[in-house]
Amino acid sequence: MRQRNWNQENCSVARALGVLGDTWTLLILREAFFGTRRFADFEARLAISKNVLSQRLQHLVDHGVLEKIDVGRHGPRFEYRLTHMGKDLTTVLTALRQWGDRWILGEGNEPLIVVDRTTGEPIEPVRIRRSDGSPIGPRELELRAGPGASEETRERLEAYLEKRSAKTDPRKG
Repeated sequence: MRQRNWNQENCSVARALGVLGDTWTLLILREAFFGTRRFADFEARLAISKNVLSQRLQHLVDHGVLEKIDVGRHGPRFEYRLTHMGKDLTTVLTALRQWGDRWILGEGNEPLIVVDRTTGEPIEPVRIRRSDGSPIGPRELELRAGPGASEETRERLEAYLEKRSAKTDPRKG
């Protein structure tokens, strides 16, 4: 089966998944956030085959999420480090971990607790917030076409909004 090229999609989620959307890739990133740097350490900690690890690391390097740095003094020896783009995934991985803690493992079974280094207090759950910092719920969100929206995306969005409007307005049913 041929894999779909997500780089052609007019959707930030699809395109991000084209870079990050496989289990091994996310686990490699988890390890990178734990400070894993060397190929052999990724391999040992993940129990992943060399060819899969090599492909995923190269994919992350090619997309600017990791950088491959030669740290050898007596010949080549490489380490993989998170770039600024990679470090920006902190919020994504934190939200995913918190979701897993809540819905998969359950309260009281969290393998890790992330705390504020300054206060020692656990961090709050990742939430969508208004510009004033107050939380905003899913029902309070609205989609609008962005400057990069294709005509197809605009049409899909318009159809979605019309359907949603018909559900909430009994006169449009």
